[in-house]
Amino acid sequence: MREPVNVLKSLSEKASNKQYKFQRLYRNLYNPEFYLLAYKNISQSQGSMTAGVDGKSLDGMSERRINALIESLKDFSYQPNPARRVYIDKKNSTKKRPLGIPATEDKLVQEIVKMILESIYEPMFSKSSHGFRPNRSCHTALQQIQNQFTGVTWFVEGDIHACFDSFDHHIMVEILRERIEDENFLALIWKMLKAGYMEQWHYHCSYSGTPQGSGASPILANIYLSKMDEFAEQLKDSFDKGDSLYSLEYQRAASKLYYIRRRNRRYWTEWGEQERKEALKLQKEAQANMHSVPSKKACNQNYKRLFYCRYADDFLIGVIGSHEDAEKIKEEFHIFLKTTLHLEMSDSKTKITHGQDKARFLGYDITTAKKPALMYDSKNQLRKTQTGTIKLYAPKDKWQGKLLEYGALGIRYDANGKEIWDSHHRGNMIHMTDVEIVSQVNAEIRGMYNYYSIANNATVIKNFAFILEYSMYKTFGLKYHKSVYKVQRKYRHNGIFMVPYSTKAGLKYCEFYHGGFKRKKSACRYDPDLLPAYVKYDNPNYLRTRIKNGVCELCGSRTEDIRMHHIKSLKSIKADSEWNKLMLAKRRKTLAVCPDCYATITNS
Repeated sequence: MREPVNVLKSLSEKASNKQYKFQRLYRNLYNPEFYLLAYKNISQSQGSMTAGVDGKSLDGMSERRINALIESLKDFSYQPNPARRVYIDKKNSTKKRPLGIPATEDKLVQEIVKMILESIYEPMFSKSSHGFRPNRSCHTALQQIQNQFTGVTWFVEGDIHACFDSFDHHIMVEILRERIEDENFLALIWKMLKAGYMEQWHYHCSYSGTPQGSGASPILANIYLSKMDEFAEQLKDSFDKGDSLYSLEYQRAASKLYYIRRRNRRYWTEWGEQERKEALKLQKEAQANMHSVPSKKACNQNYKRLFYCRYADDFLIGVIGSHEDAEKIKEEFHIFLKTTLHLEMSDSKTKITHGQDKARFLGYDITTAKKPALMYDSKNQLRKTQTGTIKLYAPKDKWQGKLLEYGALGIRYDANGKEIWDSHHRGNMIHMTDVEIVSQVNAEIRGMYNYYSIANNATVIKNFAFILEYSMYKTFGLKYHKSVYKVQRKYRHNGIFMVPYSTKAGLKYCEFYHGGFKRKKSACRYDPDLLPAYVKYDNPNYLRTRIKNGVCELCGSRTEDIRMHHIKSLKSIKADSEWNKLMLAKRRKTLAVCPDCYATITNS
């Protein structure tokens, strides 16, 4: 059997040829090595031990279990189990979001399908697509907007109503059929889409959509929405017109300044003091002249541009043009989604916003600079910042909402109706150790700062941290029945709040976050050099090695039927048995054991 990484590499290399049709993909599901790789990937996720409708989890995984699954795929008797549906809270909403939990065997098959589809489609996805993709994130989407949307006059905030629940299964398979000529593989995906779900022990059919919780759902969603990305590129090609937004007078003034600066650098060492003064005077005059000239043509009807960025089912369109142009583009997207992909744009969330107002995208407020300003660049040269530069802002309601969600903030009003903010203790943290409390608050502050670190007003996160800091003091005060002053006096050293904890190496301290909230120019590369999809799977698979070794890690006996014992977390077990002591000693959540030892563990 071929190594899975080599198979994925071969698929990825052929993917760049748009005319190539992929065949015989289904046979990769007969390869046990693929399942061992999928097993490794699944075991690293937080929900790996969550059981599906069949009541099974990763606990007890073995080669025998994998071989039985392969046999069912070979004789085409494999039928995915319906997902177990649960509901999770939506952010900033009282509504619930449905989440499907597949059976473990189905997770393995879905992971293999995901790896194969990623290798085929990832090289061909648009650069404007950022959701659920390797080396791409919300930050790469925001930085694309920051770099490319300069000068937009209108934003179209796009949102698709119930996107993941509305994908048409027939259209999905037809899109896959454009590149895949393997009906067995397509039939397997069809089975996955039609598997349905169990809710309150009642079976429900799936008529549309890709189930949330499925391992293959993100890549299938990107494949489906890639058609919208292609449409956006075609629309951009037909909409864009005009060669330059900048006025000819400004270009001439800038060229003259560039020529004078280059001449001055070239002859500076050869000139005398008087010649240098005259050269500097001429350079300042040319610079002042350039700064006095408008850089862009006013009301230029002959210059139009369209920009597009998508993250999952949310997208933002930037338009350099009139309001009528923005309305027309919005309507064309609406028609395309409805007629081609059978999706509906959300009327309440899809709106047109002026470039100098604030458009909301990925939790940021996005606007364009209103006035030109003079500022020094990295080379200490005075530059004229252009009107229309994209500005990103951290909205107050976002970090304020988080404080209210944590229960760390209380808002009251004085006699004049002015807001007064008070930090509150967090009673749900009192049972935690001192280190856990500080670590939790640090994680919340770092999480908020890391996400909004590229915002132009990133320093406002210090207000978020300030409320959490005093909430933490009050939580300590409630836990130890002390005042905030006494808590600070006990734990603050050299201006830093720190709590001690013991380790084998001696006494150490957990410090409260004091790294500052300076704005970062970039959180990551906005246009990353994407590694091939298969590279992330080319890592040592220690689970596979332990299964293949055939040695029970508990009793030391040799066997051809190694079974993997899994636990959710090391904190959940006590040193009350031989296997628990071994797992705690090795700091592992897995144990490779023989059938007899596994029976002893499960029956205890």
